[in-house]
Amino acid sequence: MKSSGTLIGDIPVGDWIDRLSPISLRPYLRLMRLDRPIGTWLLLLPGWWSIALAADGWPDIRLLLLFGIGAVVMRGAGCTFNDIVDRDFDGRVVRTAGRPIPSGAVSPRQATLFLALQLFVGLIILLQFNGTSVLLGAASLGLVFTYPFMKRITYWPQAWLGLTFNWGALLGWATAGGGPHPAPVLLYIGGIFWTLGYDTIYAHQDKQDDALIGVRSTALRLGTATPAWLVAFYTLAVTFFATAGWAADLSWPFFGLLGVAGLHLAWQIRTLDIDNSPDCLEKFKSNRVFGWLVMIAIVAGKLM
Repeated sequence: MKSSGTLIGDIPVGDWIDRLSPISLRPYLRLMRLDRPIGTWLLLLPGWWSIALAADGWPDIRLLLLFGIGAVVMRGAGCTFNDIVDRDFDGRVVRTAGRPIPSGAVSPRQATLFLALQLFVGLIILLQFNGTSVLLGAASLGLVFTYPFMKRITYWPQAWLGLTFNWGALLGWATAGGGPHPAPVLLYIGGIFWTLGYDTIYAHQDKQDDALIGVRSTALRLGTATPAWLVAFYTLAVTFFATAGWAADLSWPFFGLLGVAGLHLAWQIRTLDIDNSPDCLEKFKSNRVFGWLVMIAIVAGKLM
């Protein structure tokens, strides 16, 4: 297993989990990916965007906090289920062989019980919202539990991840009391294209191992044409986000700040080296910056 600096495979060592948590809890915290919060941010931000889009002024802090807790728990549940399903694949990939299940730190049975606990906590959070939100939240589980199988049957599992990770764009609008409206749908579609871009970049880290073990991805499908496809994905994402803002009657600061966010995506494409795994990871993680820029743009468009 490769070690790079403070990493063993893709697992940080000597971080806050090692320093602050009991030994018995560490594998479960790593199973939730609490040591790698970027996935939580990418799941959370579309929900926050939608809550802000539906607000009359400042977004509801209570809803933002509940969505934050829910994103941590449900991202953890999704990672746990993914690792249960992919344990044989993960054990054959250098980057993922040290994860709790393939390394033997957590058994599949223990992981399943832990998954049930996380889903129970997620249900408690979901029940704090209105009836429409509860139905939407429950519907998302169909996407969550089918996603790990997509890489076995299609070269476009990143599209399915987009459907899953951006569900908060629909859920956030409903929890904020918004009725039927095109804005959250346009935001959702834009998020799907955004995810297609950033997760294709992420998938380039594993393309050699994936090709050997028979796992499919957009990185393998698009190959050296990836930068051109990223231009298309990100252009469509920004276009749909802009249209969502127009449909929600956001004022001019939204469009100006969205343009700044678009420049960040252009920087990703311009500087990306698809054959350099650390660079792919850096560009993938930088999408948190893009997400925050869009959040600031929406709030500014509401307040000004």
